[in-house]
Amino acid sequence: MAVEVVSPSGAAPAISARYAGLSVDANRTMKMLKDSCAWGNTPDGGMNRLSCNDDDKKVREWFIAETKKCGCTIKVDEMGNIFATRPGENNSLPPIALGSHLDTQPTGGEYDGILGVTSALEVLQTIHANNITTYAPLCIVDWTNEEGARFPPAMLCSGVYGGAFATEYGHSRTDPDGKTLKQELERIGFLGDVPCSFEANPILAHFEVHIEQGPILDAAKSPVGIVKGVQSIRWYHVDVVGREAHTGTTPMDRRNDALLGAAKMIVDTNRFVTEGELAARGARGTIAVINSGPQSINTIAGKVRMGLDIRAPSDEDVAKVEELCRKRFQEIADEAGLTVAIDRFWTSPALHFDPTMVNCVRESAKSIGCEMELVSGAGHDSVYTSYKAPTAMIFVRCRDGVSHHPAEYSRPEDCVAGAQTLLGAYLRYDDYIRRSSEKI
Repeated sequence: MAVEVVSPSGAAPAISARYAGLSVDANRTMKMLKDSCAWGNTPDGGMNRLSCNDDDKKVREWFIAETKKCGCTIKVDEMGNIFATRPGENNSLPPIALGSHLDTQPTGGEYDGILGVTSALEVLQTIHANNITTYAPLCIVDWTNEEGARFPPAMLCSGVYGGAFATEYGHSRTDPDGKTLKQELERIGFLGDVPCSFEANPILAHFEVHIEQGPILDAAKSPVGIVKGVQSIRWYHVDVVGREAHTGTTPMDRRNDALLGAAKMIVDTNRFVTEGELAARGARGTIAVINSGPQSINTIAGKVRMGLDIRAPSDEDVAKVEELCRKRFQEIADEAGLTVAIDRFWTSPALHFDPTMVNCVRESAKSIGCEMELVSGAGHDSVYTSYKAPTAMIFVRCRDGVSHHPAEYSRPEDCVAGAQTLLGAYLRYDDYIRRSSEKI
């Protein structure tokens, strides 16, 4: 039986009396987080578990073993996404999914993505330990290659699931050694046969816990935040071409120095988002990747490739920063006898999460004394699940807002608060689905 889950009012149900006093287990929550970091940890306390490497294979096997202990059946789709589903009362419904990712940055921490998966596992274990049969089935998801660190772009495999990318496109993405994602999924034994799409493998909704990766919650001393949506993001390759020449024999006024031109572009990108109205509205522009050639100390750089990242709460402001960059980059190129080409290769529009699900998170967070609401500055798998199913997120504060670094850290009590908020939000939404079904 299909259930329509649209709620214009966004009203969230109060938690059912039968769940009163139900809490996650703090010790188990933290033990599971520690256990999940057994593969790919680094001596500095960080993580290096790139998608589809041998450590990713091992943590995937651990994930499957843990979910099977709670009566879950396993599906692996063509992009390696793992769906572990526990039956409910009404198994004609798709499951309500709780998901995130287990892959990390090469110099990442122990919380980005991992905390979302282990929080979902804790909700599963809490429900199973208390012999609860939820109304809709419950599904815990490990999304493949969220980071995009090995196989760009980010959120690739949830993107295939959400219809943003074709399966063939996802399979053909390569790492720096030329290995394709499909080859590596096959190598580690996680090239599944379930089609990677919402239509072939639907979910009813998707909740995700994630560290904030920013300083707002930490500054406010709030363990948990309610995420209203995700800001607009665009990524670009910027290619600057000049002319190689001898550094000793070429006069300064006769050079076509691609690296100097690129440096000016970096400075102006920063200026556009740190002055005026764009800065006030929270626009961001970053060039964090730059490669020049021919990499000889006595040869003027003739070619530069940069990676440009533009973000803002609105699509309009991202477009404005892009417009300013394109205009100024061309002016810099013309002044220095260079050529510049800008390729926008990835776009993630601004989005607002489902109001009913956000209200479920809001009421659950309120029950533990947390009320701060914010917009995510980073992309997450929930961006693409929101294309197909009602979606909401919960942020957990991280110390000083540090992420993508071994120093990434969330206090144990905050991790537990995130899992407890997820439990309450999930149970509220499951009750909402129960009542919606009874009206049909």
